[in-house]
Amino acid sequence: MLNKKLNTISAVGKSRIQLMLEAAPTRWFVVYAAFTAFATYFCMYAFRKPFSAAEYEGLNFFNTEINLKTVLVISQIIGYALSKYIGIKICSEIPRARLAKFLIGLILFAEFALLLFGLLPEQFKVVAIFLNGLPLGMVWGSVSRYLEGRRASEVMFAGLSCSYIVSSSSVKAFGIWLMDRDRHKTVLEDWMGYRLTIRIEEWGFDQFWMPFVAGLFFLPLFIVAVYFLNQLPQPSEGDIAARSKRSVMNSSQRWAFFRTFLPAMMMLLLVYFFLTAYRDFRDNYTPEILKALGYETSPELFLKADWPVAFGVMTALACLNFFRDHRFGLIAVFGVMLFGIVLMGAATLLHDFEMITGLWWMILIGTGAYLAYVPYGAVLFERVMASTKVAGTAVFAIYLHDAIGYTGSVSIQLYKDLGQGELDYYQFLRGFTWLLCGLGLVCFVASCIYFMSKHKLAAEGEEEAIRKPAD
Repeated sequence: MLNKKLNTISAVGKSRIQLMLEAAPTRWFVVYAAFTAFATYFCMYAFRKPFSAAEYEGLNFFNTEINLKTVLVISQIIGYALSKYIGIKICSEIPRARLAKFLIGLILFAEFALLLFGLLPEQFKVVAIFLNGLPLGMVWGSVSRYLEGRRASEVMFAGLSCSYIVSSSSVKAFGIWLMDRDRHKTVLEDWMGYRLTIRIEEWGFDQFWMPFVAGLFFLPLFIVAVYFLNQLPQPSEGDIAARSKRSVMNSSQRWAFFRTFLPAMMMLLLVYFFLTAYRDFRDNYTPEILKALGYETSPELFLKADWPVAFGVMTALACLNFFRDHRFGLIAVFGVMLFGIVLMGAATLLHDFEMITGLWWMILIGTGAYLAYVPYGAVLFERVMASTKVAGTAVFAIYLHDAIGYTGSVSIQLYKDLGQGELDYYQFLRGFTWLLCGLGLVCFVASCIYFMSKHKLAAEGEEEAIRKPAD
């Protein structure tokens, strides 16, 4: 009778979905968490990436030689990078109860900025796209807060990480479709006849209004996804015992965390500075890179270049969940990252010797880059905190790296246009690949060795604590 009353009291304030999730088998809980996180972040990309599907051909920024698209890309990245710096504090401190409203507020702000992008004069659209990036950088950290600190976090983060690999190409393909009047005409002629086609053809959207329309389409889907994501219950006692308790972090706790892992953090930050820039450059300039490789861009080509990448990365991350021992799990994470770096170099060699096509080169370097990149925002610091038993939230470490990473993205973009303007986008990306391969190999190996020493100290400390009561 007493147990029944306690269960009734504990259920107060919980929705039916939350109660079902608490009682559900682990595999179904993981599927639910991974899918809702995937859906939430996938929809977010509809507010961030469709604008880069347009080429803004022939348009320069004011009276300079700088291409308007370059300025738009940089402006959004600057806003996104600032958002990461802001998120270091906000995303590690915001209470769980306010996360859902916070997420929806971020997206509404981003959509309003896209409305300004359509309304403002051509040369002032950079302000709108900067404002668009400003809230979006905090979405990842907010979604991550729902997933971290659980026994199956690797699988859940695999689903979340898969979202931004496939969403970028998918929403850009959707953006191209919205703008492409001729494609609308061809498809509808096959099914509906010529007279109806003439009216539908006029629905092709201007390249400056297309991002706002894409956002309107995904806004209801985003709100629904956040609602279901917010139904996830807090980590259970079993989760806390397996992964350590996750709590909000104030400024002194954040600084203590950074000092604790200073040497490895500096090496990881250095690689991430260039790795984020590499991933962003490949992503934002996919149409230009594919053109330089001899391809005619189309929605189908975007999907071919990125969907195989998502499958490979998701599989690799999901397999990390099989490592229950945190020491071996952390080694496995670094193994995945190192394999990604090696794959990028191997793919470039194969393409140089004409053993693979340009499309396959894009697929393989994309897979390698994401294998090295994704663990930073997913399982790397999750395993670091679990193995070293450091209190706090992995979101802080993730956002610290993201802030530095997107600063690198802006810097490399400016360097390309101002210092390497004679190179086309493919030539620049090829040289960038070799730089990243050398740097990544050295820093990843050294960081792994350092964290292993920290794990050993934590294990010895636990053994000492167990022996003292016995003494």
